[in-house]
Amino acid sequence: MENEIKILSDIISRRRSIFPASYTEEPIPVEVITAILESASYAPTHKLTEPWRFIVFRGEGRIKLGNELARLYQLTTPAHQFLQKKYDSIIEKASQSSCIITLNVELHPDKLPEWEELASLACAVQNMSLTAEAFNVGAYWSSPGMIADLKDYLNLGDYGKCYGLFYMGYHNEVPRAAKRTPMADKIKWVEG
Repeated sequence: MENEIKILSDIISRRRSIFPASYTEEPIPVEVITAILESASYAPTHKLTEPWRFIVFRGEGRIKLGNELARLYQLTTPAHQFLQKKYDSIIEKASQSSCIITLNVELHPDKLPEWEELASLACAVQNMSLTAEAFNVGAYWSSPGMIADLKDYLNLGDYGKCYGLFYMGYHNEVPRAAKRTPMADKIKWVEG
């Protein structure tokens, strides 16, 4: 058991957001993507709603998604705030990624408040992040404003909502230490 704790602690402590600019062109095999997604299944889920819904964009699909995100950025940004550089970077991030997974939730308003379903999604994405790290796959959760307008593009229906994009790709980035303040500063003990 001590070995399992060490392995888990190592994976948790070395996990970092790795951005598309650092990805190599090596494709992630479907089996690895599937294993990463399977780990999401074991996240906590109140009333067993399992609200997470994922759409995997690979190959030309990720390029089309990047183009749609860029289109939505241009459509929803006032002309005086529009930046061609940002528009281009949206498309570039999609092309640099091996795949992009949309992080969606199927809400159950008759059973649970939205925040509980979102908490389940966040736990599912943490499982995905840790599993990706174990496979040496770089990943990061992005939540650009355009995701609010992806509902129709993703065919999410009446109770679906997109909360982000999970970019993934193999990388050669050098591991870096976490920048965290001491945990003791964030804990209050009450024993009596």
